[in-house]
Amino acid sequence: MAVEVSDAPEARRYEARLDGAPEVAGWADYIRTAELIAFVHTEVTPECEGKGVGSALVRASLDEARAAGLRVLATCPFYAGWIARHPEYGDLLYQARSRVSD
Repeated sequence: MAVEVSDAPEARRYEARLDGAPEVAGWADYIRTAELIAFVHTEVTPECEGKGVGSALVRASLDEARAAGLRVLATCPFYAGWIARHPEYGDLLYQARSRVSD
């Protein structure tokens, strides 16, 4: 079973489909700026859970972020957990540069 992931910028999300089916099997909502992409929510339809849809969404979207030179803010718990288990993507994580303290 092949998971195909594509960016749907008009919907501000990445979408996954199984074997070229027209139905969306899962999606990852994002907010994008010129320098940063924040992944805020990921969802996989119940009938597609356990088929690698979520992992395919994360890997494809992070690979595209890397290619575009974007930093990643993983506010979605699924993204944060996935990146923690795949440290080769840790370099993409956004780091606050502010040195201001109270």
